[in-house]
Amino acid sequence: MSEEILIRQGAPTLAGIKTGSLFPCPCEDREEMCIRDSREDLLADIRRLNRRLSPKGLCLLPIRFLAGQALLYLYRPAELRRDLRDARVSELLRQAGYEDESCARCVARLACRFRESGEFPHEVGLFLSLIHI
Repeated sequence: MSEEILIRQGAPTLAGIKTGSLFPCPCEDREEMCIRDSREDLLADIRRLNRRLSPKGLCLLPIRFLAGQALLYLYRPAELRRDLRDARVSELLRQAGYEDESCARCVARLACRFRESGEFPHEVGLFLSLIHI
């Protein structure tokens, strides 16, 4: 995975404008095509990037793998924890089947919801950004 993809797609989160960004990244299986970014290569790249991002308060996770691409989630855990504490957000997540859980468990549940369905879960916007007035 090139850092250019991360910078272009995750710019609002990297700049602290949004809590999170969700974006596709090319990822081909080596058996199917001779392309550098196999799933294993991508996961290694994500681990390497997280070693650099974590001290800056950021986390990058693969949310779902599809044919030819992965869906990645870049987010600021501290900001997401704040967003998820909002009473309206908590209620919406409860209605969507989330338990009263930690930030990490909510992100894991979101990833499961992505894998369970071919569509975007309705609550995904809550994980991207809340406008605090």
